Amino acid sequence: MKFKHAVLRLSMIIAVFFAQKTEAFGQTSAKYQIKGVVADSVTKTPLPMVTVRLRKANQEIIQIMVTREDGSFKFPAVMAASYSLSVEAIGYALKTIPVDSLAFKMQTINLQRIYPGDKTVGLKEVAITGSRPVIRRKADRIIYDLKADPESKNNNVLTMMRKIPYLSVDGDDNLLMKGNSSFKVLINGKPSSLEGNLKAVLKSIPASTIERIEVITTPPSKYDAEGLAGIINIITSKKINDGFNGSVNINESFPVGGPGIGGAFTAKSGRFGMSAFGGGSIHHSPKTFNTNKRVDAIGTTLDQEGNQRSTNKTAYFGTALSYLLDTLNLLTAQLNYNGSRVNDHATKASDLSGLSGLLQQYGFENEHKATGYGIDAGINYEMGFKAMKNRLLTFSYLFNTNLNDRNGSIAFSNRFNFTTPDFVQTDHQRFKEHTVQVDFVTPVKKLNIEAGLKGIWRKNTSDFDYSSLNTAMGQYETDPALSNSFSNTQNVFSAYNSFQLNLNSWNINAGVRLEGTVIRAGFSSTASLADQNYFNVIPAVAIGKGFKNGSNINFGFSQRIRRPGINRLNPYVDRSNPNYEVTGNPDLRPVLLNDIQFGYGSNKKLSVNIGLDYSFMNNLDLQVVNFNSATQITRITYANTGKSRSAGGNFNLSYPVTSSYNASLNGNAMYLWLSGQDNGQAVNNDLLMYAVSLSNVLRLRYGWALNADMGLNSRTPTGLQGYTNGFFYTAFNFNKNIIRDKFSIGGGIKNPFSKYRNSVNTTFGPKFSQVYESRNYFRSFNISLNYNFGGLKERINKNRMGIQNNDLAR
Repeated sequence: MKFKHAVLRLSMIIAVFFAQKTEAFGQTSAKYQIKGVVADSVTKTPLPMVTVRLRKANQEIIQIMVTREDGSFKFPAVMAASYSLSVEAIGYALKTIPVDSLAFKMQTINLQRIYPGDKTVGLKEVAITGSRPVIRRKADRIIYDLKADPESKNNNVLTMMRKIPYLSVDGDDNLLMKGNSSFKVLINGKPSSLEGNLKAVLKSIPASTIERIEVITTPPSKYDAEGLAGIINIITSKKINDGFNGSVNINESFPVGGPGIGGAFTAKSGRFGMSAFGGGSIHHSPKTFNTNKRVDAIGTTLDQEGNQRSTNKTAYFGTALSYLLDTLNLLTAQLNYNGSRVNDHATKASDLSGLSGLLQQYGFENEHKATGYGIDAGINYEMGFKAMKNRLLTFSYLFNTNLNDRNGSIAFSNRFNFTTPDFVQTDHQRFKEHTVQVDFVTPVKKLNIEAGLKGIWRKNTSDFDYSSLNTAMGQYETDPALSNSFSNTQNVFSAYNSFQLNLNSWNINAGVRLEGTVIRAGFSSTASLADQNYFNVIPAVAIGKGFKNGSNINFGFSQRIRRPGINRLNPYVDRSNPNYEVTGNPDLRPVLLNDIQFGYGSNKKLSVNIGLDYSFMNNLDLQVVNFNSATQITRITYANTGKSRSAGGNFNLSYPVTSSYNASLNGNAMYLWLSGQDNGQAVNNDLLMYAVSLSNVLRLRYGWALNADMGLNSRTPTGLQGYTNGFFYTAFNFNKNIIRDKFSIGGGIKNPFSKYRNSVNTTFGPKFSQVYESRNYFRSFNISLNYNFGGLKERINKNRMGIQNNDLAR
């Protein structure tokens, strides 16, 4: 190795010497070649499909290509000048190799082997420096590198979602993708029980423990078709080496929020590797006040005033294990857990008045408790082939279960013309799922072919009980008319075939997925509901094109499905507010969406990522609100009554104003045409929706970094007949590296100019209108400590195929 490096050094010295002697001859019009091989620094294995860019001295990209199967690349017809060569491989740091103009006196500049992740390649004349782009675009997805964003050190994952293209967070901290709440969430490319408690878990996870987030806008056919907007894949671990590393984050926020801790750990020893993440938090929501006013067509008015407070305790844990049996056989396993415990306390005073005066009055106190947990466990066996190492056959099994218990105790007071007794209502909700899958992938020259079979056996159950107080007996008695047991089974069988073709700067992904679904449902006290059987053919196409200047475009078409989950199917009726009933609909049918999108990206000094999107769907399952003027009860449920179309765009701009100051702008805008029926009457709810977030990062000397963020969200629909108001937010944070790349401290304040935010929810129908207003804490303070530890040598092994259950709506 030393002899080889000595020869390379001597070659470069000779090249420089002859370049100096021949420069006067003015042969600048001659054209040359730059070539090399990209390989792993440890295994020396060539790396195919790695993006290599050639830039001028002013950072303008003039050529771009992808390495061949043997890891080689070659830029032909290059003019003599000073260049930089950047190498970008997934799982490795971006590397830049300066190429001096003097070297071009040789007809071919051979950079030999380039090892991403290393600091040098052994040549003093070729120094390698590294930088990490925050955003990368592929034909079917956007990749956001949290480790490259300094704000990740003192924010949770949900807060960081505001900065990611196609994503936004509404006023109730619900995550949206392209303005839609229907999407699937994967953890390290696999389904996880964490999705069942998504908002609370994302608030609990420190962003510093996450590697990157992938927003898959055109999911390939290997993924299930569920999730109308697409898939969000949260990567908690990276490819690692022999040894171990990890990070720990301790944080506190107040007056809203509380203490939290999170961490991630990765280790590898020989053939065995593991990664794990976990943590927990306590989230306090102090007492705030709310009002509710409903007016019907004949002048009857319901006025309610109250207050509420809550505490949510959340814990989560996930691990992935791998064992390399030999060079062709790999065994992996996963285990994830999350749990939560919620205590809510609410009081309310209610007055119902008509044209003649007071009709009804009461007050009530609601003590509500909810507990839940989710567990998933899976195993995968991957088999390679001696004849072709990239040919893989994978067998996978996954078990997933969720449990949610709700218990509400309602006590009334100050009664006038109101006879409903005190009551207790409970709901025991269960979900179990077994998945078996077989995947096969094989390359055929420049074509990569994938195929697979999958079966899902899923069961949802709900046992609910309503017990009212018998004042004469002094005890609660079950009301059989309001108690029941519900069971729903969904069996989904699917097959897929997809193709990936890479032709120099073109990347084409196309495939089709066949899905057959068998649904059975029923109550213990009545006959079964109507069975549902349906079959879908789901196409997906994503085409990407890279240009010599480093920009790229992509086009995608896909169909997506939303099958109703237990939260929408469950017929349990929440009667905690006597004038309102909230329930599911066990007769819901799935929804099919057609989506067309176009994207443009450029990672020059000004980083630009723009996307355009148009989608449409019929038979949409929407939240509908029906008002009964005779009983003065508003019933909130779901129904397949809607049609919608949407057209919009997403954008993300980032610009280094100076060497220490960077500004980025992330946003989306969409116009939604929404129509349906309420009690046979047409209802329209057309809205212009938008969300914009501006982030400013200032890096100072001695490890200091300052952040200033602000954003604006428009009103968003709450179903066929409602919408919430918009809001403006600000946040200011700091981060200080105490020990470089090891220990840091951060903190900040959110919304320093507004202590409270008035959240307004407007609902309307042919016979009524309603406004619910809640005054919530908006200003909060936070502080966090982050510590990184460990060191590594070899990369961990992971399955390249496996189970991704994306077929169920939350």
